[in-house]
Amino acid sequence: MARLVRQPADGHRQPGDDCGGSVTRLGRHPGCIDRLRQTDCSARDPVNLSRLGTINLRPVGGSGAHTIGSGLMALAKRRFDALIIGAGGAGLNAAVQFANTDLRVAVVSKVFPTRSHTVAAQGGVNAALANVLPDNWHWHMFDTVKGSDYLGDQDAIEYMCREAIPTVYELEHNGVPFSRLDDGKIYQRAFGGQSQNFGGAQAARTCAAADRTGHAILHALYQQNLRARTHFFDEFFAVELIRDDEGAILGALVLEIETGEPLLIEAKTTVLATGGCGQVFRTTSNAHINTGDGLALALRAGVPLMDMEFFQFHPTGIAGKGMLITEGVRGEGGYLINKDGERFMERYAPNAKDLASRDVVSRAIVTEVKEGRGCGPQGDHVMLKVDHLGEGIVSKRLPGIRESGKIFAGVDAAVEPLPVFPTAHYLMGGIPTDRLGRVLTPAGSGEDIVPGLYAAGECACVSVHGANRLGGNSLLDILVFGRAAGLDVLQNIEQHHRPMNEASVEQAMARLTRWDQQGEGLSVRELRDEFRKTMEDHAGVFRTEDIMQEGVEKLIELREKLPEVRLDDHSKVFNTARIEALELENLFDSGISIAVSALKRQESRGAHSRPDYPERDDEHWMKHSLYFLQGDRMDYKPVTTKPLSVETFPPKPRVY
Repeated sequence: MARLVRQPADGHRQPGDDCGGSVTRLGRHPGCIDRLRQTDCSARDPVNLSRLGTINLRPVGGSGAHTIGSGLMALAKRRFDALIIGAGGAGLNAAVQFANTDLRVAVVSKVFPTRSHTVAAQGGVNAALANVLPDNWHWHMFDTVKGSDYLGDQDAIEYMCREAIPTVYELEHNGVPFSRLDDGKIYQRAFGGQSQNFGGAQAARTCAAADRTGHAILHALYQQNLRARTHFFDEFFAVELIRDDEGAILGALVLEIETGEPLLIEAKTTVLATGGCGQVFRTTSNAHINTGDGLALALRAGVPLMDMEFFQFHPTGIAGKGMLITEGVRGEGGYLINKDGERFMERYAPNAKDLASRDVVSRAIVTEVKEGRGCGPQGDHVMLKVDHLGEGIVSKRLPGIRESGKIFAGVDAAVEPLPVFPTAHYLMGGIPTDRLGRVLTPAGSGEDIVPGLYAAGECACVSVHGANRLGGNSLLDILVFGRAAGLDVLQNIEQHHRPMNEASVEQAMARLTRWDQQGEGLSVRELRDEFRKTMEDHAGVFRTEDIMQEGVEKLIELREKLPEVRLDDHSKVFNTARIEALELENLFDSGISIAVSALKRQESRGAHSRPDYPERDDEHWMKHSLYFLQGDRMDYKPVTTKPLSVETFPPKPRVY
């Protein structure tokens, strides 16, 4: 285990150590100047650049020095004990576990950490605190297993639901300003799929900070990491994982967006916490940064992706725009209506109604529109009614939603209904891990742990969401398993760095230099727009064999055009065109894994709806899918149905 040490009073590490500050565009940090090429926290004297270290690269297939453009280059290199790629809730909660240790930890983020997508989470985080209604973790576990349509691994689900309670209290102690009840306890609201007593009355389990819960959590975790002097590489893009001949991960090649200069970060352990890939669809609630970077990094390193066909469409995105309207609106008493003013959810979920599981509500909305009961001139959406709650409740409990409605729909939710339609929202699948965050890959009849690689958050698949995620479990997932990954790294980190694999570094550099090619060709935007439209048209809410087969063929044709794409801008400084090109490659890897996995699963389960196979097929499809990049190959592994300490919840019809 790592040795615990007390930091000096001024917060500085000893001369020669890496700074605990943040590498930013301005390169400023209280008490020190820490630039990538100007690093010394022990003094303000001129810096010895040799401390960075270099690695000389040969061109692939030849001798001599590796060149970028016309210049001879020695690649800058940094060493850390742990590298975390991604600065959202999972990455920051993993990083904060290293506080007060002597481990050197780097966090790489392609945006400033508080702009990570966790900041957009609205409704809350689930934990059975029983502050509003009776509750316990066992009921929470049942709801999560049921919500997953029995595809979730029950050992991991039990672990998450039990850890939810101390996780929320730890967040509170770290400064998250949760909304409060009159007695001072944390406020909890009702969310879809929650019940008391194993499917009984509606539960109130979601701990919220108004409708800005993700914002509050992300800022608190970032502040705790600043206190712990975590070393941030802000606005750096992870290009490729570096691995040795045995498959162990040695770190990553990253690109500084400001200067366009590559940097090799060596690490004993690497944690992928890069979030989801919602940008594979044209209409999405996800930020522009959610391009499946970590998923593609893992795929190219030989790791399969698990359960990628299960992509959740949130039922209430602003119609035509995709911006999210939290499920918390319905938890506070909002409800959906069609053009006739009818509360149509009573037809699809007689008991839970508007608080049924998200996949149920999404399919109900699409069905209403397809059958001619949609609202608006085009009949292409339904309405979310919240104005009956009164301006006081809306302003206090849903201020962000009211503001979003005004900006993106031109509607004041406190006065009139909001136009909504399902929007691509959340990936249930991802990089396969165990409940400690260790990445797994098939080996014979079992699985091997990939040495030196962890994953947590939306890019990982533990699997606690199975075929469908319950609202409020996403923040819980990233926090519980980000923390678990950080703690396991502390327990098991190796004493020494493995030798660097120069061939793997050269291969990573080749991915960068490919974009230096000159000449005419396709544009990134042109290919990306066609790709995202194909994904939306052929892998959306409802899927059939013919539609998906045609979609997979189109996607593979588009992938074959990638070598034809060229950049017009070959400058280095803040060349966002190059970043978008690298993201495009990641979108293709992530999106095709969704389409191929969906085509192969011949059943309807959770978010994966097949009108040509309308029933859930537990006999043949109670198994996790595994997609391999090489040859677009599929494999499968069994679902873990045995929990840690309680009885198994056997599959049964999922009704609300």
